[in-house]
Amino acid sequence: MDKSEIIYPEEKKALYRLLKVKLQGLTDGVPYRLANLSNACALLNQALTDINWVGFYLMREGKLVLGPFQGKPACVEIPSGKGVCGTAAERDEVVLVKNVHEFPGHIACDSASDSEIVLPIHSENKVVGVLDIDSPYPARFDEEDKAGLIEIVKVIEGIWMEN
Repeated sequence: MDKSEIIYPEEKKALYRLLKVKLQGLTDGVPYRLANLSNACALLNQALTDINWVGFYLMREGKLVLGPFQGKPACVEIPSGKGVCGTAAERDEVVLVKNVHEFPGHIACDSASDSEIVLPIHSENKVVGVLDIDSPYPARFDEEDKAGLIEIVKVIEGIWMEN
């Protein structure tokens, strides 16, 4: 085993507690939003199993624009209300999709993705972006992932307020 390899807990509650602490440590005192979002992507990509894309879309002039991510090249712009990301942003709610091929208006940036979770990010009570995570497996995300990722997004929202 590579000595630099990090072993993450398999139990989701423990995993997300650890990720929240690690993300707080990575971003504490760092005044650069883009760098913090990039490190958040790297951390989530490293720790979460069975995913093929993790990243941010940032709200710009009423549409979501690709931000920091890890995975294959992605759609650059997503109109508000379109696809899973645009729906999450427009409704201002977490959207957890067990089978993206059954989601009305799904935008297939990567045809290998089968499930997805998208969480809105807020600043001053407005949606300023979304955290998007895709998996090549159906029903990869559940309520435990949703609860844990909501805590991750709270850290990210704190980054927004500071920068």
